[in-house]
Amino acid sequence: MADLRAMVTWVDVREGRPEIGMPVAVAITGRYPAEDDDGDRASGKAFWLVRTMYYTDWFRTEDGVTHHDCFVDSDEVIRFPYDPESDDSVTHWAELPTLPGTKTHFLGGDDVAPALRHAWEVPAGA
Repeated sequence: MADLRAMVTWVDVREGRPEIGMPVAVAITGRYPAEDDDGDRASGKAFWLVRTMYYTDWFRTEDGVTHHDCFVDSDEVIRFPYDPESDDSVTHWAELPTLPGTKTHFLGGDDVAPALRHAWEVPAGA
């Protein structure tokens, strides 16, 4: 089995953004639920979690609203760089690890089967 450990380097969103369209891991902070029945925003429990998203300089939602400088997930939920007043925002981002045993984030077609075999055949730590 291949060694599946990966090194992650987090980038503070106040210091930089990923390339446009780049899928990344993001650290999101906020409160859940965002507010209680009385509209009290501070009532929810604080959270900080990791998700995959991609960064874009603009994104248009189905209702026609255009958002700038944002991160978008697979469900088209938009999150913005850190804002202490936000109910949930991105604090940090990191490049995704490469596929096991490779130096790439994507393989397709005839390259997949040999890469998978190689990843499964290489001893752990090799």
